[in-house]
Amino acid sequence: MAWNEPGGDNKDPWSGKGGDQGPPDLDEVVKKMQEKLGGLFGGKGRSGRGGNGGSGPRGTITMPGGPGAKGIAGIVLLVIVVLLLVKAFYTVDPAERGVVLRFGAYKDVTEPGPHLMMPFIDQVMKVNVDQISSFRLKNTMLTKDENIVDVELTVQSKIQDPVDYLFQDQNPEKTIRDATETAVRETIGKSRLDFILTEGRSSVAESIRQATQDMIDTYRTGLEITSVNMQPAKPPEQVKSAFDDAIKAREDKVRQENQAEAYANEVVPKARGAAARKVEAAKAYRDRVIAESEGVASRFLAVLAEYEKAPEVTRQRLYIGALEEVLGNTNKVIMKVPDGNALMYLPLDKLIRQMPSAGVDENYPVPMPDSAQAPVEPDPVPSSRGRRIR
Repeated sequence: MAWNEPGGDNKDPWSGKGGDQGPPDLDEVVKKMQEKLGGLFGGKGRSGRGGNGGSGPRGTITMPGGPGAKGIAGIVLLVIVVLLLVKAFYTVDPAERGVVLRFGAYKDVTEPGPHLMMPFIDQVMKVNVDQISSFRLKNTMLTKDENIVDVELTVQSKIQDPVDYLFQDQNPEKTIRDATETAVRETIGKSRLDFILTEGRSSVAESIRQATQDMIDTYRTGLEITSVNMQPAKPPEQVKSAFDDAIKAREDKVRQENQAEAYANEVVPKARGAAARKVEAAKAYRDRVIAESEGVASRFLAVLAEYEKAPEVTRQRLYIGALEEVLGNTNKVIMKVPDGNALMYLPLDKLIRQMPSAGVDENYPVPMPDSAQAPVEPDPVPSSRGRRIR
């Protein structure tokens, strides 16, 4: 049952009065609200004509105003200004670059340090340009000499151009990965297996880095490749045994080449020394033979001059000289005496042994018997050129 229906005792829920009282006064309710608001904001409610701060005549409404409302507005305005200032200032770290957007369009790139922007108009996107990103790539490639090899490498990169990195390529990381794989296939396909496995690993890695950098520069990814580290290439497991045999054969080849080179380094100098010695010996023999020939020729010419002067005397002297040369080393001489059957025996060895005891000079010729001194036609004297002189 409602409070204003018959039987409800006219109990007003707002006024708290009994049922004999009338409906609640709307002016009083408004007045109470004004007083509460005035106390909240530090002001007082203004009455109409009463002017006593109490309840005015019925039908008048007084709103809050005065210094309290102005203070609130000032505080709110100050808070808004502070928030705008806080929003307007931003700081870029030393490893970052700030890309400023105004109304969504690129405006500028800011360096590290504090900066100012227009709130709700400008937007700053910070990009770390010193951070190194890396990824690994492993794949099976075909070499120039049609061999299969497993290649594994690690690529490190960093952001070089923040604007291109943010706006020119939708997915720079995927682009650099695809470009690296393309560069690896191209470089490995142009190289031989021996070159890749031995001294060419660093050269292949540098070629891959340069080719990848050229491609991502074309796509304007804003990335820079700092290094490409290539692991030692190895063959697939299916052909590893044959590959090991090939490596062993190549190592044996290198070892044998080194041994041959060492042997050559040892033998060649000795052979050259022996050849030089033989050449010098031949030269010495040539000089000696020439000197001897010249001496024989000069002696022959001297004898020839004497022979032309006195042929008989010269022949006799040559004959005697030849006998001295021949019989000088002979101990026994048997001579046939002309016109006789007896043979003369001269024991020269005994005669020579007796000469010192008899006081005879060894160089003094022993006189021969008259029968042994008969003139005998001498044998022809050999010349130095193989002809005989008569």
